[in-house]
Amino acid sequence: MKIHKFIFNFFGENTYILFDETNQCVIIDPGCSNANEEKNLAEFITQKNLKPVLLLNTHCHIDHILGNSFIKNKYQIPLYINKYDEPMLTAGSTIAQMYGVDYTPSPKPDKFIDENDKITFGTTELEIAFTPGHSPGSISFINHQNRIVICGDVLFNGSIGRTDLPGGDFQTLEKSIKEKLYVLPENYVVYCGHGSETTIGFEKYSNPFVSLKH
Repeated sequence: MKIHKFIFNFFGENTYILFDETNQCVIIDPGCSNANEEKNLAEFITQKNLKPVLLLNTHCHIDHILGNSFIKNKYQIPLYINKYDEPMLTAGSTIAQMYGVDYTPSPKPDKFIDENDKITFGTTELEIAFTPGHSPGSISFINHQNRIVICGDVLFNGSIGRTDLPGGDFQTLEKSIKEKLYVLPENYVVYCGHGSETTIGFEKYSNPFVSLKH
């Protein structure tokens, strides 16, 4: 499996395309916010001869869903989220106005996904971990074969997600990180919703906000 990252929109959000040797792909957190960003994403898919099969949101903060409508309309693929973030998805237009960003409302989710659900595309399997705290319905996607985690805004390189936004809670986030992410092998690579990649091992012992002692 391969991962391609785009950095989109005013918030510097990471959008991911995951694909394997079958050329099937999933699109995670499309943050494309204008025609140029949409073109960059679509051209990559065309150039790689990929076939999108799923649209996934780690959570539904506005910077991670700006491109939901574009992806859904262009590729006619189902949208999966966790049910606890549906109110945030529904409120997208109001939140976009607060931030002064252009936004075409996201379609409704086709399916709710939760802890221990499995998502398959091509020959690849993603396991779902329920990791709330940054938002009520934050989820992380884990691929054990390639030792990767895509966690949205739960954990960052040297930091953690904000908990001062509506629905955020530090104790909940801390619990999610310690009990769902730090239990993974230390060489798992973490692909975050903003910034650069990191590893479970590095954050487990070095993260200034949530760490475990040796």
